[in-house]
Amino acid sequence: MKPYFLCLLIALAAAFNRSVFEVAHAQEAGPNRGVQAEPVAPVSKAPEKFGPATSQPARADGTGNLALGRERRPLYRLTKSDVLELSFLFTPEFNQTVTIQPDGFITLRDAGHLMAEGQTVPELEQAIIEIYSKTLHDPRVTVAVKDFEHPYFVVSGEVARPGKYELHGSKTMTEGLAIAGGFTQQSRHSQVVLFRRISAELMEAHVVDVKKMLKRRNLQEDPYLQPGDFVYVPHSVISTIMRFMPATNMGMYTTSTNF
Repeated sequence: MKPYFLCLLIALAAAFNRSVFEVAHAQEAGPNRGVQAEPVAPVSKAPEKFGPATSQPARADGTGNLALGRERRPLYRLTKSDVLELSFLFTPEFNQTVTIQPDGFITLRDAGHLMAEGQTVPELEQAIIEIYSKTLHDPRVTVAVKDFEHPYFVVSGEVARPGKYELHGSKTMTEGLAIAGGFTQQSRHSQVVLFRRISAELMEAHVVDVKKMLKRRNLQEDPYLQPGDFVYVPHSVISTIMRFMPATNMGMYTTSTNF
């Protein structure tokens, strides 16, 4: 029996040593010490898809979007008869004063004509630099507006003093109506129309319910005026009808037999 037990012990010891050797070899096989032979690449998440960003402009009449203004404080855009002073940093001999002509162009010294109407001052500076880069090395130009048409707005229709008014600072449409003297008795102030030119070919028109805004005492929907805005206050329905009715029919008379 002793030889049998001795052989069994030798076999068990050999099997134990072999398992220990395999475990040690596996731990020394790679830099991750047996956890994984190669690092697993992280699973990349599919990029989330979003639709185009859309803005929600304020609503002034409760029925549609008031897509007016685009910018709260837009840069001034040059117009006809503006007087501009061009200053060249390194070549002062090219300094000049130009006026935007009725066709919208300015005439540059030794550089020809350039469309200036409708551009902002930074846009015009860049355009002048591109033109003079053909003859000057790294030109630096500064444009200063010396004289210009003052910003204005126009109020027409059923207001006390219709006309053209200068636009100083930030003013809302109701403030502009107040400057024009306010509504007349024949006005339809629930359908005031605000016209705004977006480009030379496009103009927006929006109906603003001023009556509702004032009744609710909420002027957050009161649009800000921009240079060139045109505000029109129409007739009320009753005032339109009364214009075509004989005045005698609108009077009243009494006789003693009625009492």
